[in-house]
Amino acid sequence: MLFRTLKNTTRLIIIATAMLRNNAIFFWRGEPTFEKGQRFARALEQLGPTFVKLGQLLSTRPDLIGQDVALALTELQDRVPPFPVKQVHKIIEQQLGKPTHELFASFDNKAAAAASIAQVHFATLKDGRQVAVKILRPDIEEAFARDVALFYWLGDLIEWWQPELKRFKFAEVTKTFEDMIRFELDLRFEAGAAVELRQNLKNDPGLYVPEVCWNYTSHRVLTLERVTGIPINDVAAIRAAGHDPVKLVDKTAVSFFNQVFRDGFFHADMHPGNMFVLPNGKIAVVDFGIMGRIDKKSRIYLAQILHGFMTEDYYNLAKVHFDAGFVPPDKSVENFALAMMAITKPIIGRKLSDISVARLLGQLFTTAETFEMEAQPQLLLLQKNMMLTEGVGRMLNPDVNMWQVVQPLIEAWAKENLGVRSKIKEHLGEGIALARALPVLIARAETVLARVSEGNLKEHLSEQRQKFHNDWLILGWCGLVAFLCIYAIKMLAGH
Repeated sequence: MLFRTLKNTTRLIIIATAMLRNNAIFFWRGEPTFEKGQRFARALEQLGPTFVKLGQLLSTRPDLIGQDVALALTELQDRVPPFPVKQVHKIIEQQLGKPTHELFASFDNKAAAAASIAQVHFATLKDGRQVAVKILRPDIEEAFARDVALFYWLGDLIEWWQPELKRFKFAEVTKTFEDMIRFELDLRFEAGAAVELRQNLKNDPGLYVPEVCWNYTSHRVLTLERVTGIPINDVAAIRAAGHDPVKLVDKTAVSFFNQVFRDGFFHADMHPGNMFVLPNGKIAVVDFGIMGRIDKKSRIYLAQILHGFMTEDYYNLAKVHFDAGFVPPDKSVENFALAMMAITKPIIGRKLSDISVARLLGQLFTTAETFEMEAQPQLLLLQKNMMLTEGVGRMLNPDVNMWQVVQPLIEAWAKENLGVRSKIKEHLGEGIALARALPVLIARAETVLARVSEGNLKEHLSEQRQKFHNDWLILGWCGLVAFLCIYAIKMLAGH
């Protein structure tokens, strides 16, 4: 215990020094600003890979650290010196069972990119395919385990020293961080995410997801098809290559809509370093370590609040939160609507190109704390990605707002999923599932009765079994059809 305390205290002195050097040690005091966030981000970069990852996680929690600080943390650069190539070859041989020269026709010993968890080398397979090979850092699991233990200890210390900072929920944030890192430390999960996203977007004209080379992928090695394109933040090169930045904004916006609303599975780290414009005009995305899922209920909620903001229907906007169960029922819908108006009114009348929907959502989540609205992790991650995607759109063309592109798509999706047809379809699906379950339930009931029956009852069950089964099945289907017809007529009459 004494050794652990001394070790953590030494590390704490290093952390405090980095914070002081960047004037960031009390960054949370007073009104959080973008400048304070930038100072905090610089300190995290100097403290090393684990702290960079922690900053990336905190960027998804504007409800805890403030919208401007969260925005500043999205600019954290996850770049560290590469580890020796000798270790790269050793890991590949251990993981894939053969030396590098037997697996690849060529292998570039110079790292193309190096980050906190892994680094990437370009290579060529024996069949001529160009690939990018991602390798986990040696002993990365042990290093992160040590730092996570430090975060738990540090969180307890801060809450003891400054009780008012308990609202930052250090233990909860650390647990989320620990779970996120555990996922990223097995590259097979990232490979699976890439495959799922590629399958979802295979017929979309906007984004391209490279193919996974499964025979060259393992726990610590991920091999993907190499994409060669122009970094999306190099607007001059994009124009010189004959691409229209406005069309690229459209493609990014539509792809965002498809990932979030159509598929409910999205790339959650769409910063410029992960996006490249291909010669055919598609946008290739890489790095699938941070992905997000959003269920149907949350998608409907998101569509409703976006529609509420756009139409200035504050009462319905507030009611959506209560209907979703995000705000306790003892709170006032009217007061919540007033708070939504206070958020939105200052930006009404501005050019749409000057409006950030991501920042608007961030202010919503922050204001909602007053009404004891619990943070929704999947929406916070989505909001962070909306910030990144908006940033890419403004970079390509400052006069175009991507939400102009997706607004009609969102409204059409909401109409389809909130209208009469959707409700009939939903209940029809529930009814069919019930009807399919009826024979199984009947068979189970017969089995139970047969086991407890004796003598004439058992013989009677045997004689009546088929009739019993058929009668109940017919009755179940008739009841289902009648219910659906009555429900459909009622819904259509009401609309």
